[in-house]
Amino acid sequence: MTIRITWARAIAAIVALALAGLLFAWSGVFNIAASSGHWKVTDWFLHWTMRNSVRTHAAFTVPDDPKAREGLVSAAGLFKASCALCHGAPGVRPLPVMQAATPPAPDLAVNAREWTDKQIFWILKHGVKYTGMPGWAAKDSDDEVRRMVAFVRLLPEMSPATYRALTEVPGSTDARIATCAGCHGIDGRGRGQPDMPVLGGQSSAYLRGALEAYATGKRQSAVMANAAATLTPAEMTRLADHFAAMPGVGAIKPAGSVEAARIDREGLPKVQLPACASCHAPGKPYPVLAGQRASYIAQRLRNWRGDETVVDARKSQYTMPVIARRIPKEMIDPVAQYLAGH
Repeated sequence: MTIRITWARAIAAIVALALAGLLFAWSGVFNIAASSGHWKVTDWFLHWTMRNSVRTHAAFTVPDDPKAREGLVSAAGLFKASCALCHGAPGVRPLPVMQAATPPAPDLAVNAREWTDKQIFWILKHGVKYTGMPGWAAKDSDDEVRRMVAFVRLLPEMSPATYRALTEVPGSTDARIATCAGCHGIDGRGRGQPDMPVLGGQSSAYLRGALEAYATGKRQSAVMANAAATLTPAEMTRLADHFAAMPGVGAIKPAGSVEAARIDREGLPKVQLPACASCHAPGKPYPVLAGQRASYIAQRLRNWRGDETVVDARKSQYTMPVIARRIPKEMIDPVAQYLAGH
């Protein structure tokens, strides 16, 4: 018997299959429990699809310099607080409850070897659907992602002692201060890290306001948002008072090139660039920059400037990104060094 295929029969077959699929989903027969795991063929297909997707998107969308060359302390601090629970860390086992997920989070000391730097960058920035791997929790923070790429790349060879040295600083019996000191140091000087600001000497009101802004998402930083999210108002005040009482910014007077001094004191009226000192002097509601770490200032300004290939109108129009784009590119380092007193 020959069955004649017509458009009507083809459409009817498609509708029947769709209705059968909906009926199967409605019935609840399919087991979605994480404890049931995947069939081997399902697990293979999903991972194969994921790897192909990461490879393709990383090749076309990730910058050619996806890994930072310094500043591992902040990445290590975020990893300890947010990533080690699932992935484990050198000398630290992942939580059993997190390993009961489907699929379980991989051991990065092994898994990191299987990916290129560009692919790790893409995974960290965008996350992976249906795996529990989130995207990066702050927009326009590629500098943070680059530092995490560098940290993850070192995990296969990292010893427990090195991991503890990156994430812990002895000297405080206060658990909250000790956690912050892991990145910022007990003295608030950032443990000498180029991406860490000097907190000592800033006003308590400014530091508390910054913590509130990070906790509520008004300021963007995956590292600081994670650190501030669980703080109570009383803890924010206590931390702000602690670091504000330390010596730091304001103790060193700006010094450097004449051109940088002009930008600090007078700005550049021709390009509508206000003077740095008009907002960032002692007594103002904004952070004091005199004596701040030069590398930190320069990094922040470059990050605010954004991708040079993107037109200005498509970039952030908040105050500091606009100001950073008005500073001549060649003057970023001189201005940063001047404010630091170099």
